[in-house]
Amino acid sequence: MTTTDSAGRGMRPDDLTRIRFVSDPRISPDGRRVAYVVTTLSEEKDEYLSNIWLVDADGGAPRRFTAGPGRDTAPRWSPDGSRLAFISEREPGKKGQLLVMPADGGEPVALTDLKNGVSGPEWSPDGARLAFVSRVGGWPEPESEAERRKSKPARIITTLKYRFNGEGWIYDRRPHVFTVTAAGGVAPVQLTDGDWGDAQPAWSPDGRWIAFASARHAERDLDDASDIWIVAAGGGEPRRITDTLGPAMLPAFAPDGRTLAYLGRRHRAEFGRNWRVLTVPADGGEPRSLTDALDRSAAALERRPLWSPDGRWITFAAEDHGALSLYRVRRGPDGAAAGAPTAIVAGERVVNGVSLSGDGQRLAFSATDATTPTEIFVCGADGGGERRLTDENREWRASVTLPGPERFHFERAGFTVDGWLMKPVGFTEGGRYPALLNIHGGPHAQYGMGFFDEFQVQAAAGFGVVYLNPRGSQGYGEAFTQAVVGDWGGGDHADVMAGLDEALRRAPWIDPERLGVLGGSYGGFLTSWAVGHTDRFKAACSERAVNCHTSMFGTSDIGHIFNVSEVGGLPWEAPEVYAERSPLTYAKNVTTPLLIIHSEEDLRCPIEQGEQLFVALKKQGKEAVFVRFPDENHELSRSGKPRHRLERFRIILDWFVPRLKAERTDGA
Repeated sequence: MTTTDSAGRGMRPDDLTRIRFVSDPRISPDGRRVAYVVTTLSEEKDEYLSNIWLVDADGGAPRRFTAGPGRDTAPRWSPDGSRLAFISEREPGKKGQLLVMPADGGEPVALTDLKNGVSGPEWSPDGARLAFVSRVGGWPEPESEAERRKSKPARIITTLKYRFNGEGWIYDRRPHVFTVTAAGGVAPVQLTDGDWGDAQPAWSPDGRWIAFASARHAERDLDDASDIWIVAAGGGEPRRITDTLGPAMLPAFAPDGRTLAYLGRRHRAEFGRNWRVLTVPADGGEPRSLTDALDRSAAALERRPLWSPDGRWITFAAEDHGALSLYRVRRGPDGAAAGAPTAIVAGERVVNGVSLSGDGQRLAFSATDATTPTEIFVCGADGGGERRLTDENREWRASVTLPGPERFHFERAGFTVDGWLMKPVGFTEGGRYPALLNIHGGPHAQYGMGFFDEFQVQAAAGFGVVYLNPRGSQGYGEAFTQAVVGDWGGGDHADVMAGLDEALRRAPWIDPERLGVLGGSYGGFLTSWAVGHTDRFKAACSERAVNCHTSMFGTSDIGHIFNVSEVGGLPWEAPEVYAERSPLTYAKNVTTPLLIIHSEEDLRCPIEQGEQLFVALKKQGKEAVFVRFPDENHELSRSGKPRHRLERFRIILDWFVPRLKAERTDGA
């Protein structure tokens, strides 16, 4: 692990363009090769470039498989391992289409040409077809320049879920399941239809059926429940398999085709509950949880539960104390869990992708730790014999100093709370340094043990970095995660302030007179809340925040469900509660200079949330700056345009550095 006194500058914002971001490891059916995606950012072109690479599972130099000019993603091996399907955005202005290419190289064959692009490709067991998802409908394209200049017709909205962050308008573009022949030359066949969304298709072992996730119940507009459905691979009327008690996703047939495993939550609109691995008979019945003995939430990793070839084991991921690990659970002859799930790939790291070879003997996974961006690994099905296959960022890591965090714990109000403390780059004993307190979003998420560019950039800019998993965070059991529900700004805020005090006690090198606080989404809420309840911070940055629960209820894509669940009740039934738990109510108390960052196309926490707080502060003559990013949504910091991501970094540093008098060591 690189230490703070190693040679080399700290991480600059523009290092985002030098990192090779690795994702989506897919091991070949015979377990001999792993396909994965490498993504880079270009500031000059203001775009992302993704290509698919291959590496031998026994080791050796990786080699590039695709060389498209845009984004090639989602590699999927054919059942015999002779071909790779993938999604490619090779044509400018065109959404990703499904291609197939010989696994040993050659010319790709385009299988689709759909206006709304494709997602979620899955091979049929015989390798003759692929299932995928594509949106159907949408605003018609003007047929001429003259038509383009004319005014657009009105949008007639009849549902609550009519738009979605990152997708925009969805009321007239519903995702449905398709199949297409792998040989090409034949138009895709649409299997599902209707005024609902269908997703995550999975083939039965005999190729006769396709399972998928969908919310088709009458109350689907009012809750977050969904079901697993099955449709004949040749088309027909789907049948519901599960019982609509909560969300269900990512179905996977058992090898004998008689059972489906999936991830689900057995409660409607209770976002702090654990996600579990459940099974259900393929002809319908009562779902059964296999992970009740593990008081942790299963994580999707965009990958369905993995069955062993004999149907006895299911491998899945779960969050635990800042780590994200792989577990497996044994299924007994009666279908119940035969013992508690056991960790097979663990440690102080975050696993963010996994696949299993056809014979069930090898796992390929991607993982990251605090000082290493994601790389590819293989191991046995039980986690044994682990081997690292890639080192995509070796040269970059050798050129920079990447400090690692110190983990600490403290007790408050009956809970043990995790925290981490990172020294600034260039740290010397006896020095005094400013520090930034970071608050994660969610609230039902967790700060993990993976590489996080935000923390490295802050440390390189001369700041100590403090981050915590207060109550509400995942990874510490359902009671801990649920403890924030109905109490936003209560015990969670007290946990964060106590964690900062504990960091100050442990780190006398932090100057308590030079503290800053920042966070996004729910973290933005707690930042806005903190500066309305304490003056201990010299500067703050509230990003894509929840500032007014009442208005977010009606303007957010999920507010009419999420805010009701998290705050409690409807705003006209409990207006005093909505006001009491909104940072906007306490704007009169703010004395801390506040930077407010928001994206103009944010549908999760709409920009009016930032606008209201900014106007309230400026009307009182308080120091506030409002930064609006055009053409960006709630995911700006994670997947926004490269130039905007770099600009955002620079704006945040330019805000905190002079106010906290930091001495930068990033070479900027």
